[in-house]
Amino acid sequence: MTEPSEPLLRIESLHKRFEENIVLSGASLHVARGSLVTVLGRSGTGKSVLLKCLAGIITPDEGRIQFDGKDLDDSTRADFRRRCSFLFQNNALFDSLTALENVALPLEQTTDLSDAEIRRRSLDALQQLELDTYHNRHPSQLSGGMQKRLALARAIVTKPELVLFDEPTAGLDPIRRNAVFTMILKYQRQFHFTAVVVTHDLDEALIASDRVALLDSGQIPFEGPPSAFTASTHPIVCSFRDSTQALKQSVTSIRSEMSAITRRTES
Repeated sequence: MTEPSEPLLRIESLHKRFEENIVLSGASLHVARGSLVTVLGRSGTGKSVLLKCLAGIITPDEGRIQFDGKDLDDSTRADFRRRCSFLFQNNALFDSLTALENVALPLEQTTDLSDAEIRRRSLDALQQLELDTYHNRHPSQLSGGMQKRLALARAIVTKPELVLFDEPTAGLDPIRRNAVFTMILKYQRQFHFTAVVVTHDLDEALIASDRVALLDSGQIPFEGPPSAFTASTHPIVCSFRDSTQALKQSVTSIRSEMSAITRRTES
């Protein structure tokens, strides 16, 4: 039997608190090389904090993060940043730069490519996300959805080994949400990078992901394939997964009660 390969990313018992607010309290997750893993959870459960700990933006209070078998610390962080991209929830675009210049920036900072090759790769990334005709516009001249796609183009232009996506579809309409998940999956398969996606979009995540993890109360009580998430009877999973059904039942009950009241009033 073939032994499973070492996870590209290993998170062990991560803790983080801000004064009295405990955000992470022992979160652990293993991310296989070449996989697309989605971290789900309600608003305010610490999903973005988890990602920012991975990216080195926030320092965890306790716990261990390993990338490619090495602990992330001061001696390995620079190499990690060269091999990883981060798509911020607020896009973090530079409004003083054009769309093309925003996408080209990580190539200029991390490679020795010629100006011509940087321009070619940047335009190709913009074209893949239907933004090539807007390459000379600044972010403020683009819609919110277009800004999100521009940030995605910048995140993938360096062909990284690991991409961290913090709510990549926040604020997008259903069609664009589908398009963004499709693009993430397409590039993830094409360039064989590992992806960790934080999102609220349950349906899209279950379709696009290899594995899903649920973050709740600072821990990850479930991690597994989408089919196992769908079939799980874990109460925390059920509460998150079946919230739409619960809403439907509540609305149906309210409508029935109101109809009954109307009928009694009319009689």
